[in-house]
Amino acid sequence: MKMLLKLTGVLLLHVTLSYGFYGPNDDVVELTPSNFQSKVVDSDELWIIEFYAPWCGHCQRLTETWKAVASNLKGACNVGAVNADEHKSLGGRYGVQGFPTIKIFGYDKESPKDYQGARSEDAIVDNAMNEIRQMMKDRKAGKKSGGGSRSGGGGGGGSGSNDVVTLTDANFKELVLDSKETWLVEFFAPWCGHCKNLEPVWRSAATDIKEKTDGGVKLGALDATVHQAMASKYGIRGFPTIKVFRQGFKDDAPIDYEGGRDASSIVNKAMEYFDENLEPPSVDELINQEVWEEKCAKQLCIISVLPDLMDSGKDGRNEYIDLLKSLGEKYKKQKWGWAWIPALALPELEKIVGVGGAGYPAIVAINVRKEVYASHAGAFSEEGLKPFLGVLTYGRGRMNTYPLPADKVPEIKTRDPWDGEEAPPIEEEDVDLSDFKWDDEL
Repeated sequence: MKMLLKLTGVLLLHVTLSYGFYGPNDDVVELTPSNFQSKVVDSDELWIIEFYAPWCGHCQRLTETWKAVASNLKGACNVGAVNADEHKSLGGRYGVQGFPTIKIFGYDKESPKDYQGARSEDAIVDNAMNEIRQMMKDRKAGKKSGGGSRSGGGGGGGSGSNDVVTLTDANFKELVLDSKETWLVEFFAPWCGHCKNLEPVWRSAATDIKEKTDGGVKLGALDATVHQAMASKYGIRGFPTIKVFRQGFKDDAPIDYEGGRDASSIVNKAMEYFDENLEPPSVDELINQEVWEEKCAKQLCIISVLPDLMDSGKDGRNEYIDLLKSLGEKYKKQKWGWAWIPALALPELEKIVGVGGAGYPAIVAINVRKEVYASHAGAFSEEGLKPFLGVLTYGRGRMNTYPLPADKVPEIKTRDPWDGEEAPPIEEEDVDLSDFKWDDEL
């Protein structure tokens, strides 16, 4: 019987210790990876937290003292406890190596202080009140809190804007998976040295990418030690791990980022993903000043002068337009404006850019801001135009450019666009030749 009672006591002790020291009726808040971010890191309040292990004798003896501390400080600051034996990720996050460890999470939540005082109720309460006063001084001095805003790889801190989006298990689907943008997501651990080294690089790249893509590619960061559901879903086993959630693929097929870990490499890789989803430029007929302003005012524009319908027919004209659309797709990264006009529709413009003498079709590149233009002299085909467009793209190769004073570009007068049909037949005028004598002298 004694043996049975002894075994029962051991079993009950084991069950009690497995579930932690503190219950719902205590003023001590039990903290876990699922609530630590929202309750502690995102908070503007002071937290004093005990990291314990249920099997630790010192932790067991501290339990009643810790409950008393929580009751005394209720309403002044928060007192929490983490079962670091069960939640090793939280202990590892803050470098806990022994039990019990008490940490003070003040104004900078990412850099908590180690409590070094006595383990008595009075000593802990006095220390907490001193920390509260220090927090008030920091706030009055205008210092910025380090809590809750850690985005990008590790550490925390840094100055200036931060365009890295903080991701969590709760917002991941809405922000990343359901969005129309491409995302580069860093899965990090706060204690990871490589993550801390990556943080300023990730921030810098995020700002650069935001400007270059106008928000079309976003950089995010998820603390995998806290938000373990997403980390587990995507098989995160080391830190930092970067996954790419491409537009149109997202949850089905995130891919591993395989570029360099410097800001330039990250930006270049992000631009590759951005470019693959760029909409090709429209190829519009130049029918008024508004089209000219849209196509040529802010960027280099490619203007094609196509043969008259009487010469090419509608099928021939459509073939030329389709070729221009295909080229616009191939060179869409350049963000050029593309337009076309029928031969002799704008004779003044043709004359200024030297088009017409060699026949139609013709093509010319115009840079209004630099007041120059260049014309293509080869075949009007994809292969024939490659060298010309290649020089415009890379700036390498020979090309003759000519001045184009902006004040000499004529205003484009509004005219009706092509209706997509064949040219109307030429109306022949009936001439009465009944009185004409072929043998009269001229």
